[in-house]
Amino acid sequence: MATKSQSSFSSGRKWKIGFDLILRSILVIAVVVMANYLGAQFSKRFFLSPLTRVHLSSSTINVLQGLSNRVDITLYYDHKDDFYPDIVALLNEYCALNSKISYRTVDYLRDTGLAEKVKQQYGLSASTDKNLIIFDSSNRVQVVNGDALIKYAPTGMTKDRKVEFSAVGFNGELMFSSIFLMYENTKPYKAYFLQDHGEGSLTDAGDYGFAKFGSALAQKLVSVTNLELSLTADVPADCNLLIIAAPTRKLDDTELQKIDQYLAQGGRLFVLLNMRSIRQATGLEPILERWGIEVAADYVSDPLFTMSGPDVKVVKFAHHPVVDALAANDLPLQLFWPRPILGVNWQSPPPDAPQVTELAFSSPGSSLAGNTRAAPRSYSLIAAAEQKNVAGVVNVRGTARIIVAGDSVFLGNAGIEAGGNRDFLGYAVNWLLERPNLLQGIGPRKVTEFRMLLTRAQQKEIQWLLLGALPGAVMLLGGLVWFARRR
Repeated sequence: MATKSQSSFSSGRKWKIGFDLILRSILVIAVVVMANYLGAQFSKRFFLSPLTRVHLSSSTINVLQGLSNRVDITLYYDHKDDFYPDIVALLNEYCALNSKISYRTVDYLRDTGLAEKVKQQYGLSASTDKNLIIFDSSNRVQVVNGDALIKYAPTGMTKDRKVEFSAVGFNGELMFSSIFLMYENTKPYKAYFLQDHGEGSLTDAGDYGFAKFGSALAQKLVSVTNLELSLTADVPADCNLLIIAAPTRKLDDTELQKIDQYLAQGGRLFVLLNMRSIRQATGLEPILERWGIEVAADYVSDPLFTMSGPDVKVVKFAHHPVVDALAANDLPLQLFWPRPILGVNWQSPPPDAPQVTELAFSSPGSSLAGNTRAAPRSYSLIAAAEQKNVAGVVNVRGTARIIVAGDSVFLGNAGIEAGGNRDFLGYAVNWLLERPNLLQGIGPRKVTEFRMLLTRAQQKEIQWLLLGALPGAVMLLGGLVWFARRR
């Protein structure tokens, strides 16, 4: 005999359950909406570990706050690369500070279809273009190679007596912020690179060339053009910075007069001398002396602060915008056969005398190669001069500023990556051009390496723990639960 089926719940109970479900759903939606509202109002972010947080410099924050152009970034990168998480963390900070910045990630090893589209869009090569960060703002494309973000230094020797290099710095913020700044400022500064006196070349990729020097200036929004003063009437009117790097022959009197006039008009001068000009004076020495900078006809050796013999490791700095960041970040300079660059000791300085600061010094145990009998002492190797403002006087080019370094090799291709040499170039150029708020203080972030040194016995214990104890504990717990339910 068939029995009539009865509903499990009465109609009143069904309405009660339905109302309760709707009410709970509304409450959940309300909580989600309020959480999103609070998240939009308060941008405070929390980090589970200080190692996961990226601290942007105040200069980068100023650059990002002033960025009004939209920038789309493509991270064309192997996701398993050691520095991929660092780049992602940095880009996340940029996106959090400015909504006009966005990025996407493309793993060219695994997302082959999307990688092919990126190659066609930006004209990439399948074989050589790897681990790239591509910036695109209104079809103004800048491509950064991931290898250029990492700063390496010798950290030891391998068993087969080869030098071992390790990553010691991450330059992501420095390079990325430079690109954002470029997108916001369309007109770069103009620098002229003096030629025709044995100077190095901006196109020379050899050890003593200045190809990397020119590339570093381009990252600082400074376009560099060669200049032969013998072919021009004067230093060009659009010259924001005159660079004289490693001349080996004397400049003629007409050229020296043009440089002297350029400085009198408030020009900016960056001079790199080296030991090759000791015997053959360049002619710049009297001009620099009138500006309070003396160039000694010798070079310094420092046996206590050297890595290979001819180099001098500089760890002592004065208080000055050019070197303050180096001192704060413990970034030494590495100069090669540097000449002493000293401030002139005026007995009675003229009222309009420039302000001269000796910037970087050798250790107290250093000596001059040509005067070994002299007692060891510290020598100034780099100096800066700035013309004081004179009431009622307005110079055509602004306020004259000069930096003179007793070495050129440390900013050439062979030496620019050593220590804080590249950083010094950036700080020096920014000071000469009076750009203190651009990228001053953005240095490489130190790379922290964690190592666990385990004995063989400890390695076996960990192996048994991971392969035996932990899986066994899970199986035992599962067996106990099964046994309890059976009972």
